[in-house]
Amino acid sequence: MRRYLRCVLCAASGLCVSVAPPTMAQSAAYPTRVVSLINPFSPGASTDIVARVIAQKLTEAWGQTAVVENRPGASGMIGLAAVARAPADGHMLGMMIVSHATGVALQGGGKLAVDLVKDFAPVTQVVSQPYVIVVNPSLPARSVKELIALAKAKPGALTYGSSGIGSVLHLGGELLAVQSKVQMTHVPYKGAAPALADVAGGHLMVQFSTRMSAQPFIASGRVRALAVTSSERVPGLDLPTVQESGVTGPYEVNGWYGVVAAAGTPVAIVERLNQEINRILKMPDVRERMTVEGTIPAGGTPAQFGALVRSEVEKWRRIIQQAKIASAAL
Repeated sequence: MRRYLRCVLCAASGLCVSVAPPTMAQSAAYPTRVVSLINPFSPGASTDIVARVIAQKLTEAWGQTAVVENRPGASGMIGLAAVARAPADGHMLGMMIVSHATGVALQGGGKLAVDLVKDFAPVTQVVSQPYVIVVNPSLPARSVKELIALAKAKPGALTYGSSGIGSVLHLGGELLAVQSKVQMTHVPYKGAAPALADVAGGHLMVQFSTRMSAQPFIASGRVRALAVTSSERVPGLDLPTVQESGVTGPYEVNGWYGVVAAAGTPVAIVERLNQEINRILKMPDVRERMTVEGTIPAGGTPAQFGALVRSEVEKWRRIIQQAKIASAAL
């Protein structure tokens, strides 16, 4: 009764104020200012294009500006570290991709290293990106099974290129070698494009390439495509998976992009972002644009994306140890 009377008197005097928990209040108002989506790579790359599509659609949905900021450097670690250090209020987000997982697995430390699990709140996976195994047409291999047979017959004679030591294109080859118990010689390049050109020119024999990069070479007959590295076949490509080609053990190598926030970001804000981005990924124009970029719209829950990140770091760390790959300086 006393408590009731106090409330009545308080209301009558205008002194009572309803106070909601800070997290709930902040989440209901989010976003309250410009939202920055950090792309930790250079403008014009596929990650940049995907990020800008998402930012534009978020702006349209919220009536509050979302912008993409490019912060390249240190193999994408500089931009990602900025997201980890940002206030945990959802106003700075970041694009996390597969090369962050391979980079952390390779480096295992360093002043720019971040913990992909502890330092971030996963929002959602945005896209996946299967790779295509291509060979020079002069190579007498028309399947992955035949490629493995050649590698077994001449250990170390087959050369394959990548965009650098520890890149997913490098580790995709190492995973194939480890599971097939063969030796292939890795040749690192400063980018995937010159490596692919050298496969077409006969200076290299094998390459793990993105579909978008490889398609013109495949269409012109300058390289021969053997398989896709995903666990399932890719629509529009009449190619088997590596797994279907007789490789022992599970084989799956996918590029992926996802959105993260700083660790400690309120769950309600993460959920709102997750719902908005998943809605965006279902839009026909968005799906068409991402398909043009050679990616497949993904989506899913924060928990699913977090599990993917953890499994990728563990997987590539294991392959790096098995293949005895030395850490490269950032």
